[in-house]
Amino acid sequence: MLVAKRFVAPTAAPRPKAAPAPRSSIARKAVATPVLAATFKPPTVAETKAKFLAGYQKPVASIYSTVLQELLVQQHFMRYSKNYQYNPIFALGFVSVYEQILESLSAEERAAIFKAYVDALGENADTYKRDAQALEQAANGLTPESLHPDANGNDVQKALASIATHSAAGTFSYNKFVAIGLFRLLELSGAKEPSALEKLVKAVGVKPEAVNRDLLMYKGVLSKLAAAKELMREFVEREKRKQAERDAAKAAKAAGTTESSPAQVQA
Repeated sequence: MLVAKRFVAPTAAPRPKAAPAPRSSIARKAVATPVLAATFKPPTVAETKAKFLAGYQKPVASIYSTVLQELLVQQHFMRYSKNYQYNPIFALGFVSVYEQILESLSAEERAAIFKAYVDALGENADTYKRDAQALEQAANGLTPESLHPDANGNDVQKALASIATHSAAGTFSYNKFVAIGLFRLLELSGAKEPSALEKLVKAVGVKPEAVNRDLLMYKGVLSKLAAAKELMREFVEREKRKQAERDAAKAAKAAGTTESSPAQVQA
């Protein structure tokens, strides 16, 4: 404070120069936003997994649990990537994968696990379901030729246009669920020609090589899962037969004991 008095006292002229405080304050405010943004951190994979397990606490068969955990980890990184934006085609792809993986479970179980899974990613399970169903219904009434981006078109064309716009701007975060969603649209529209997939993929600005790679991986996962389900079915049937044999042996033993009891009483 002594220094401040000696600086201001001599004349009135230096006073305008001696007012850097407001500029310093503004400068601090200017950097406040990026500093706050930099402090934001998405949840960790462990936190996402924990949230899922808290949302669905019943045991899940190992063949399903393993695949679900792998998908959850992969989707965690998709969800919190820099350019991630929700898209109905992404939802269609994920819902298609999910339903095929857990098709052997009851509808009630599938719905409960689905909600816990999507909630764990900080998104809305009802939105996923609603958008996927809307695209399925719309695509059923389309031809392969009508599957093209159009911001003023139907729901499918608008969703395709959104991907195309972000791809052109370099802000689209591609992932395998988008590839599966695009493939599913072609299936629903009745496309038969392999060239239809390449045409659609190029129209939205996605690399055909990436889509083909992800579709092959997807088919591989389904094949492995089908084989695992078959092994489990055989195991369950074998266990049922063994249990039936054990029950029959117990019943026969009990019947033999009952038949011998009167003779023992007479003796």
